[in-house]
Amino acid sequence: MNTPTPRFKILRLAAVAVLGAASLAAAAADLTVSAAASLTNAFKEMATGFEAQHPGTKLLFNFAASDALLVQIAKGAPVDVFASADQETMDKAEQQKLLQAGSRRNFVANSLVLVTPLEGGLQLKTLADLQKPEVKRVALGKPEGVPAGRYAKSALEAAKLWPAVEPKAVYAQNVRQALDYVARGEVEAGFVYATDAAVQKDKVRPAFSVATETPILYPIAGVAGGPNAEGARQFLAYVQSPAGQAVLARHGFQKP
Repeated sequence: MNTPTPRFKILRLAAVAVLGAASLAAAAADLTVSAAASLTNAFKEMATGFEAQHPGTKLLFNFAASDALLVQIAKGAPVDVFASADQETMDKAEQQKLLQAGSRRNFVANSLVLVTPLEGGLQLKTLADLQKPEVKRVALGKPEGVPAGRYAKSALEAAKLWPAVEPKAVYAQNVRQALDYVARGEVEAGFVYATDAAVQKDKVRPAFSVATETPILYPIAGVAGGPNAEGARQFLAYVQSPAGQAVLARHGFQKP
């Protein structure tokens, strides 16, 4: 049996070191994006174009309610980019010094709509119609943790209808869950974004647009101390580029 020479041992150790470095580099090329649930379809489509422009970088998505994502980031989750569905949540992230300085941008706008089931749904024309006795359940994101729910509650409060609608409320963990409740016919109506209504247009019908006190603008930013700061910068640039904006437009988002 041949015993490896010292030179062979050195070369083998060098090869192991190179492979280890390559493995670390591959891991470093992963780019984790935590984004509001309403961005799910658009960002998943956007991944194809971004990864083609940046070979070796793999996008990893985490979709949930904006508030839940903020809690994860604040607890140290290894996130590179944060995209929220409202300004309030991103303001909190900024106050907690969780963002890369100067990286925050508004990149899309959206609107709130009331939807009903496509098959056998009620004909609702105004928020006041939610007071009707045949409307027994209304889905919306939990206002304490879901931006779409906060927008909905604020609109109902402005119309002095919250006391009448609150007992009918079926709270969702995020806006997509509220959409699912309507799509499955488990509620008579639900508050979602216009872009969400388009995702299940074969199951839900937008009844009318809901005016909001403040414009629905989505901010995005790099996360301070994220594992892939350069990748974060590249993704922020891509979502604001003509290619990224074209994908968002196809999914119904508007320019900010």
